[in-house]
Amino acid sequence: MSVPEKVCEPLITIITVVYNGEKYIEQTIQSVINNSQRNIDYIIIDGGSTDGTLDIIKKYQSYISYWKSEPDRGIYDAMNKGWVIAKEDSYILFLGAGDRIISLPEDMSKYRLDDVIYGKVFIGDNLVFNSRAGFHLKIYNSLHHQALLINKSLSLVEPFDLNFRVYADFDFNQRLMKRGVNFVYAEDFRSSAHPGGISTELDFAESLRVIEKNYGLFWSSVARAGHWGMKMLPILKRLRPFTETER
Repeated sequence: MSVPEKVCEPLITIITVVYNGEKYIEQTIQSVINNSQRNIDYIIIDGGSTDGTLDIIKKYQSYISYWKSEPDRGIYDAMNKGWVIAKEDSYILFLGAGDRIISLPEDMSKYRLDDVIYGKVFIGDNLVFNSRAGFHLKIYNSLHHQALLINKSLSLVEPFDLNFRVYADFDFNQRLMKRGVNFVYAEDFRSSAHPGGISTELDFAESLRVIEKNYGLFWSSVARAGHWGMKMLPILKRLRPFTETER
């Protein structure tokens, strides 16, 4: 009687984009190394750093599948470069300098190629971002890339529109939702985001442009109203203190 073959865990490609991130890049790399028992390719795209970032990358290059340092046109240009390099059958996760993986989904084999897997994102020392899909994704950037796994087969071309300086990932997620892609929450998928990565009030106009582009004037109007009424509408609350049991 033949022995059943062991099911190979799907490949996860983790991509870090960085520019002059000497203070934070090492903790990000170490969080990936801590998951080295998983089936992971690690890619680092550096924007031509002039501080000590490259020295830190070289220190860990035996753990890195591919890295490159050259000038780029911003974070989403760098993310596009990483996406193109990733293998076509892999689930892609983006971490910025200072972001960290806490835990990846334990059983990746149960997900389909058209599943976008999202988890919980901790912000700083005492906040957790309420990751949500469904109608939430129509009105604000309800999923953060630090806990978001997207199979490359869902976009074999560069996914991020460089016309959006801050919300190109929001635009990509909305386009995936319009196509009918499944967004699946994984309780055991957790990451930590560097606090400086949160978009500010000054970027609200761009988020409205994304929404109007993908879902029209009605949903952008809903988003505008929700933005100003957020404190009175708990359903739209994005950040809350986390409890120790959540860690």
